[in-house]
Amino acid sequence: MLFVYNPRSGKGLIRTHLSTIIETFSAAGFDVTVYPTRQTLDGCEVVSRRAEEFDMIVCGGGDGTLDEVVTGLMQCGMRRTVGYIPAGSTNDFASSIGIPKQMEQAAKLITEGEPFMCDIGKFNEDYFVYVAAFGIFTDVSYQTKQELKNILGHSAYLIEGIKRVGTWKSCHLQIESEEFTGEGDYILGLVTNSNSVGGIRGVLGKNVELNDGLFEVTMVRTPQNIIDWQEIIAAVLMSDESNSRVVRFKTRKLRIVSEEPVAWTRDGENGGEHTEVVLENLHQVLEIMTESSAEPVLHGAQI
Repeated sequence: MLFVYNPRSGKGLIRTHLSTIIETFSAAGFDVTVYPTRQTLDGCEVVSRRAEEFDMIVCGGGDGTLDEVVTGLMQCGMRRTVGYIPAGSTNDFASSIGIPKQMEQAAKLITEGEPFMCDIGKFNEDYFVYVAAFGIFTDVSYQTKQELKNILGHSAYLIEGIKRVGTWKSCHLQIESEEFTGEGDYILGLVTNSNSVGGIRGVLGKNVELNDGLFEVTMVRTPQNIIDWQEIIAAVLMSDESNSRVVRFKTRKLRIVSEEPVAWTRDGENGGEHTEVVLENLHQVLEIMTESSAEPVLHGAQI
C-alpha cells in the first residue's frame, strides 16, 4: 500500500492519528509505504510515478489531495483500488460516498469494506473527482489561507465568501449538451458528481447517483436585482427546480464557451482560466473502498 497524506489538511489532525492508521493497515496484512506531501501536485506526481509498485493507493487529506491521487492514477493509466481518509476542512466527496469522518473508522473501512466503482470527470485534459465549478464563491477554498482554515474550519470559508459579496463578475456563456443548449449571463456554474458541495448537502438536485455516468449540472443566471438574488439562493438551497434563473440538468458531456477567460475550480483547487471547457463523465473508472458493494444512492435535500 502507498499511503499519501497531506499533513496540513484540515487542522493538521491527521498527524495525531498516523500511528493508529498505519497500525490498522499493517494488521490487515499490508506492507505500507508512507508519503507526506510537501507542496501542490506532490501527491499527483508520486502516484503517477510509483502506482505500478502497489496494490492499493490510500489518500489522507482533503478533497484536493484526493483529486491529486486520482489524477496521478489517470495520468499514468494505472487502475488501482483507492482508499480515502478524510482529513480536510469540508470533505464533500467522503460525505457523499459514506466514508466516516473519524479517521480510525475510515482506515478500518479501507481494510474491511467493499470496492465501489465510481464515476469521475474529465476537464479538458485534466480530471476531477466530484466537482468542477466557476463563478461567485467557487474560488474561496483555494484563496483562503490554510492557516485560517485550520483555525476556523468551515467559518473560514464563510468569512472569505462574505468579503466577495458585491464583487462577483457575470460570465457570458454558450452552453452545449444533448440535454440543454443555450446562451446567457451566469454568475455560478457547478458540474458535479456529489450530493454535497461546500459542506452543504442536498443543493445539487434530487436522485443523485455516483455511478450512473451522468453529471448533475447547476447553472445560476445573473440576477437583475436583490429580490432575484434572494429567490435564487432559496431555490438553490431547497433544490427548487421551478426558478427560471436556476438551470438544472443531467448530462454525460457538455461544452462551455466564453469570450473572456473564466476562472474554474476542480475539487476545490485552482483549475485555471479557460475560454472553452469540455467536461466528460468517465463512467465507473474509480474503484474506491466504501462500506458495502451496494450503490450509494442519495435522494433529496438535507440542509
